[in-house]
Amino acid sequence: QSSLYVLYEHAAGFSLFSVKEFEEVTMFLPQVESSVTDFAKFNSIVKLAGFAPFKTAIAALENINAISEGIVPQDLLTFLDDFFAKLKKKKCTLGIADAKLGAAITEAIGVQCSHFGVVPEILRGVRFHFAKLVKGFSDQSAGVAQLGLGHSYSRAKVKFNVHRSDNMIIQSIALLDQLDKDVNTFSMRIREWYSYHFPELVKIVPDNYMFAKAAKFIKDRKNLTQDQLEELEKIVMDSAKAQAIIDAAKMSMGMDISIVDLMNIEMFAERVVKLSEYRKKLSTYLHNKMELVAPNLQSLIGDQVGARLISHAGSLTNLAKYPASTVQILGAEKALFRALKTRSNTPKYGLIYHSSFIGRAGLKNKGRISRFLANKCSIASRIDCFLEQPTSVFGESLKQQVEDRLKFYESGDVPRKNIEVMKEAIEAVNQEGANGAQSSDKKKKKKKRGAEDESEANGSSNGNGAAAEEENGGSEEPKKKKKKKNKNKEAVEA
Repeated sequence: QSSLYVLYEHAAGFSLFSVKEFEEVTMFLPQVESSVTDFAKFNSIVKLAGFAPFKTAIAALENINAISEGIVPQDLLTFLDDFFAKLKKKKCTLGIADAKLGAAITEAIGVQCSHFGVVPEILRGVRFHFAKLVKGFSDQSAGVAQLGLGHSYSRAKVKFNVHRSDNMIIQSIALLDQLDKDVNTFSMRIREWYSYHFPELVKIVPDNYMFAKAAKFIKDRKNLTQDQLEELEKIVMDSAKAQAIIDAAKMSMGMDISIVDLMNIEMFAERVVKLSEYRKKLSTYLHNKMELVAPNLQSLIGDQVGARLISHAGSLTNLAKYPASTVQILGAEKALFRALKTRSNTPKYGLIYHSSFIGRAGLKNKGRISRFLANKCSIASRIDCFLEQPTSVFGESLKQQVEDRLKFYESGDVPRKNIEVMKEAIEAVNQEGANGAQSSDKKKKKKKRGAEDESEANGSSNGNGAAAEEENGGSEEPKKKKKKKNKNKEAVEA
């Protein structure tokens, strides 16, 4: 007759419960389900057989992290091994919640594991009555343990490398796209609004940002004089344009406008200018973030296209998991499914179409170069995802390969093999690492020398005045000799 033991992983430690009359209990599954909430009935069937508490909160977190990945932690292995060593003669079955963990336990200690039948209901009851089943344990202490471990587990799962978090890239590229739309809409609005008063300005200053700045500066066109030419030149960055604006203001066809209307136009123009300036700052921020998170993808395909690929995939890790064929059509899902539905040609490119490489390729070669570029993007994203120290060497090598491939399509020059290029890149990275290690060693040596000089200076200042002056005036070697002599004297005296 086999006996059933149920393993329960609590925040306080691992516990094993023995189930009485296991085979009979299995037959009456509905009765077990109903008696789970009643402690008196449940306690007659289930008893605590062993308990191994976690020594520290860090140990608890390590064990739970291992269990969540289906790995048997060393603490659990020792506990189960010791427990089942005493019951060698008996046939035992271990009830467990996770089938993956059960398979790992069976492989490690050879105990048969079960995760179906009556086991889930028994575990539900153990979870419900755990504080009562274990002596010296209360609901409050169990709650505290669970809360502490829950917080640390969630923090460990959520916490990513602060300097390499791709969430910031996803948010900033989404905000950048939104800002582009908003700035364009607002610029159109200010153009229409100010054109009632000064319609000629639109043709002279076509750029949205410059137009908003010019409108904010000019205000009432009648007050614009030759004295303001220099300031207007700074805004427009062209002396001819600035002169053309002043000339057009004198002969403008626009209607007169009230002070209140001008004030509102000026306020709105100021908002548009500030939004445009913020967009530039956000673009710089995205560039810096991409340098930290995905330097190879950035150097290969650019900030914005790389960021859009990461955003569309959901994270850099997800992008790294995608095959090159998926990266190629990422962003063209609607077109792909429409093509599959209508049995027409599938799309050749998605988001990577915005890369400069595809624009430079000929019409026949656009599909080819997009496939090649997607392949290189896939490699770059994997390197970025799994490389411990970020470097852009691989990205630059991959970019050169795409350039060579473009030349090959145009002129027929045979490009170098991928293995050769990658070997060179790896050598360059290793050389960089060696140079970095040497520079860090030099810095450490400098610090040590500085510390030694300071300690020697302090030692000399603590001595007598005349002797200290002599020592400071002399070289370092006599000092060492003096110290040795003093040591010898002390030894002789002793």
